[in-house]
Amino acid sequence: MAYKDPENTLLMETTVGPVVIELRPDLAPNHVARIKELARAGDYDGVVFHRVIDGFMAQTGDVRFGNKNSDNFDPSRAGMGGSSKPDLAAEFNDANHTRGVCSMARAQNPNSANSQFFIVFEDASFLDRQYTVWGQVVEGMDNVDKIKRGEPVRDPDSIVSMKIAADQ
Repeated sequence: MAYKDPENTLLMETTVGPVVIELRPDLAPNHVARIKELARAGDYDGVVFHRVIDGFMAQTGDVRFGNKNSDNFDPSRAGMGGSSKPDLAAEFNDANHTRGVCSMARAQNPNSANSQFFIVFEDASFLDRQYTVWGQVVEGMDNVDKIKRGEPVRDPDSIVSMKIAADQ
């Protein structure tokens, strides 16, 4: 398949089907670089969607405690970890949290985003300019809609693999 910008196209295969995300380095260059770095290292492969709220968002990306293929997998701690990389400074931007937007999860500190991210199911404008938007689902939002709900999720869906289209 031909993509507009293969270097900034993320191919996420999930347990419920494929999802294609257009990365937005124009909005959040450091966050996009981190997502690409972790994807290229295979760090997201096997990571569960640990927090999925109907009508709001699906959260994943805890490579420390949320990877079901890892010895560190701990469903009770999934969502509490990040990666071995340092936290990122916020790159808040004017992109709106509308359906299909990909944004970084963080703790209360605005500069605490690391590897976790979420995909918005429905408009969530109350998050605008408080969380870093770094991408947009361009194909497969119907698959995102199929992700099992819960806080925490019982028998969660996961990322099977996440790759950059240019590397295919």
